[in-house]
Amino acid sequence: LARKANARVHIAHLSCGESVELVASAKKKGLKVTAETAPHYFSLNEEAVLGFDTNMKINPPLRSKNDMISIRQGLKEGVIDVIASDHAPHTECEKAIEFERAEFGVIGLETELSAAITELIKPGLLSWPELVNRMAYKPAKILGINKGTLSIGAQADIIVISEQKEWVVQKESLISKSKNSCFLNKKLKGIVECTIFKGKIVYKK
Repeated sequence: LARKANARVHIAHLSCGESVELVASAKKKGLKVTAETAPHYFSLNEEAVLGFDTNMKINPPLRSKNDMISIRQGLKEGVIDVIASDHAPHTECEKAIEFERAEFGVIGLETELSAAITELIKPGLLSWPELVNRMAYKPAKILGINKGTLSIGAQADIIVISEQKEWVVQKESLISKSKNSCFLNKKLKGIVECTIFKGKIVYKK
């Protein structure tokens, strides 16, 4: 499509190594292709599904360990442009049923940054400027909006983080009305201390 129509194409929810290779190949050919993945695809693999926890039922599904490694490498090399939350809330009754009947999807807004710090920053796969690029600057650039940067004249949307602080993801700690997180009971690094939106403090821990 990108080649024939000379159009921009954005590929969402990359989850396997083959997809990373295809995007890399398209970019090398000069096609207008960008791509995105989500924290569960660089943090978890198909082994997490063995217990039939419906919070691990995601679409596309969790893949092999090698696929997870490929997603991480794609982020490191810049093949994957964006880390998105893939936030998909569901009620408890939609998840607290048999695995095959449960809805696909997990919430991700509250754990996205901490998962990235834990799985990408801490192991040295990404630097902080690279993570900001994947989570703020590049998404804004793709959408054509003046955000994702602290340059002069940009809107003052800022978060203050304690990157070494740890927290355990529990239902009680989640603000979202839905609690279907694939990171429940997992220890993650990084806590947001303050959120500034349009120059005003809208959240303070």
